[in-house]
Amino acid sequence: MFTGLDHLAIVVADTEEALKTWRDRFGFPVLFSEVVNDGATRLTHLDLGNTQLQLVEPLKPETPIAEWLRAHGPGLHHFCLAVEDVEAAAAEGAARGLPPGQPRPHQGTRGKRALFLDRGATDGVPVELTGR
Repeated sequence: MFTGLDHLAIVVADTEEALKTWRDRFGFPVLFSEVVNDGATRLTHLDLGNTQLQLVEPLKPETPIAEWLRAHGPGLHHFCLAVEDVEAAAAEGAARGLPPGQPRPHQGTRGKRALFLDRGATDGVPVELTGR
């Protein structure tokens, strides 16, 4: 069902400031950056060699990511597993006791779709699936 680790996601208040750490100090090259979900979120991906680091910046104040940032501050938010087909993986995961935590997939990077699993089934760890 899973084809590998797609990315680790860090919520940040300001992408340019975060890049001073992750790009400039660590030396991770930026692969791409895009705004998704109707202008609500900027996603910037950096190359870690064997996976990617995703910087998640909320651009609108009334979004789940903005609320999470206000509650927790910047930091590690989730890890994301790659799958071929998000809806098929959600159905198979549900059969294995890993139901989706949201009713439908959301927009991921570069046209991919994404879906979070129910945290009650993952010992409280936020796990996202991404694919077509």
